Amino acid sequence: MPKVTVDGIEVEVPQGATVLQACEAAGKEIPRFCYHERLAIAGNCRMCLVEVKPGPPKPQASCALPASDGQEIRTDSAMVKKAREGVMEFLLINHPLDCPICDQGGECDLQDQSVAYGRGSSRFAENKRAVTDKYMGPIIKTSMNRCIQCTRCVRFAEQVAGVEEIGAIGRGENMQITTYLEKTLTSELAGNVADLCPVGALLQRPYSFEARPWELKKTPSIDVHDAVGSAIRLDSRGRQVMRVLPRINEDVNEEWLSDKSRHAIDGMVRRRLDRPFVRVDGKLVPATWQQAFAAVAARAGGRMAAIAGDLVDCETMYAAKALLAAFGSDLLEGRQTGMDYDVSNLAAVNFNSTIAGIEEADVILLVGTDVRREAPLVNTRIRKAVRRGARVFAVGPETDLTYRVDWLGNDLAVLGALPAHVTDAFAAAARPALILGGGALKAGALGAGLALVGPLGLIRDGWNGFNVLHMAAARMGSLMLGYAQKGGIADIAAANPDIVFLLGADEVDFTRFAASLKVYVGHHGDRGAHHADVILPAASYVEKSGTYVNLEGRVQRGEQAVFAPGEAREDWKIFRALSDVLGKPLPFDTLGALRAAMVAEVPALGREGELAAFDWAPPALAATAAGPVAYPISDFYLTNAICRASPTMQRCSAEIVKGEVLAEAAE
Repeated sequence: MPKVTVDGIEVEVPQGATVLQACEAAGKEIPRFCYHERLAIAGNCRMCLVEVKPGPPKPQASCALPASDGQEIRTDSAMVKKAREGVMEFLLINHPLDCPICDQGGECDLQDQSVAYGRGSSRFAENKRAVTDKYMGPIIKTSMNRCIQCTRCVRFAEQVAGVEEIGAIGRGENMQITTYLEKTLTSELAGNVADLCPVGALLQRPYSFEARPWELKKTPSIDVHDAVGSAIRLDSRGRQVMRVLPRINEDVNEEWLSDKSRHAIDGMVRRRLDRPFVRVDGKLVPATWQQAFAAVAARAGGRMAAIAGDLVDCETMYAAKALLAAFGSDLLEGRQTGMDYDVSNLAAVNFNSTIAGIEEADVILLVGTDVRREAPLVNTRIRKAVRRGARVFAVGPETDLTYRVDWLGNDLAVLGALPAHVTDAFAAAARPALILGGGALKAGALGAGLALVGPLGLIRDGWNGFNVLHMAAARMGSLMLGYAQKGGIADIAAANPDIVFLLGADEVDFTRFAASLKVYVGHHGDRGAHHADVILPAASYVEKSGTYVNLEGRVQRGEQAVFAPGEAREDWKIFRALSDVLGKPLPFDTLGALRAAMVAEVPALGREGELAAFDWAPPALAATAAGPVAYPISDFYLTNAICRASPTMQRCSAEIVKGEVLAEAAE
């Protein structure tokens, strides 16, 4: 390992490290615009100049210079100071004085570094160049006069998102960053380029002119729009969440976030349920909490059931389960669309290789999963594996996953007789992996997937390559809490319950419960509310503290950022109050007491940040499957009630999925 000296401080760095990384290891801050830890090195902004001996007597770009043994690096010499001032002056030659109206103001790298490393004055008196703004779709707003051509957006689109839609045209002063023929960005990760942009050239269009960063309260939380469980930060002002940003979590989402997770937030203030409703003569009418509870109590005493939706937290599911248990009922189900796969061993329905671990796989078989739409941030991990040389085979309808895939057709029967080149690839693999998606589970292929564990060598010392990819944030938590009937939702319907509690469940076939009193406990006026007989308005994930378990079994907690609107209340408080009315008071009065009871029943739910330990003991299931599969997500942007209430997601769906052309008024 090379030893270098940085401003008199000797440090040892890994082989292959750059001078910039060596300086940071010594505790020195190196300014940069183009360099980013997760992108390939470009070396084109020249802001990271340092003085290096032995070497030419001139400043050198530290991001592109390998660290070697015996180097003497100076970051504070007069030469370095003058060089950085010159680079900053050059970058600011054409940059407009937009700071008072720029949304990047207050969190702009160019602002910060011009104060710290700039000259304080400019010698440029000529006219500044002007660049026309580009249209990049509903997510990204451009102000290309501010662009400094760092090419971070270009490299992200190519290397991480895998959608090569951003590039540079022209040379010298005429160089411009643009999309192909100025078309809409189609990547599900487009919003990340605004985070990467070190200036105000690329901005979040839905957030434009909405707030300043110093006005916002920042709350850590967990995303619920898919099963990845991305770490997010909720920035709120007053009673409204203004924007969602990713938090760094190397085990889950690194520092990226999907557009749905980021921009569906404007759906939080639309179509909200802010008061109870009771159906009278076929019409939902506003009611008081007492009237709504009375309507439920009038049918209590018979069979009760609870169906959990995709966005609910573990505390809500536990409170509902406790209430049903007080009446002797265990009719609980979380797979609201009708799936009924075996859950006797949760390791058999878990993402066992882990999200970060799938990067290490060298051969991957995808079965019935469109990973790009079902879990975009798992797809980026698979793409990294492919860039390292992994081979990917897939069974299902052909689609663009942003990397090379060897499609084996759309008939599950191929799992029983895989082609020789597939079995040969798995035989030579050190870390083989199989990923079963929602399409495969719906088609009953869990047994066929488990039957491949031995022949493909998916489980070895320190490696379990059998993975099930869920799409609902509540799925693993609901399975751990027992929300699963042997026959799925069909068992609930066959029991003909008197009362069905719909915990934010909007995708249920409601015709199966025509004779039941349907009590919707949720936050949006979506499909579940339209079919409900009683509506009890609840809090959304930004309005309560909650525990979530992601697809790899990682237990995480989000915090409350704002208060629920109107008369809406936290879900567990609704069930606690209802239990008093029904004469079966639940044994907890605080969130802490509820969590203690929940953890006593399922200890893994108390180990925040850790993976739940599921012992590998797969059930014996039918090893054959046949027939085509269909991907469960047809429209990435409209998968739940929050998204369907979001104007931004509606526009993304219309423009990106349906191909509609949306005219914009001139600004």
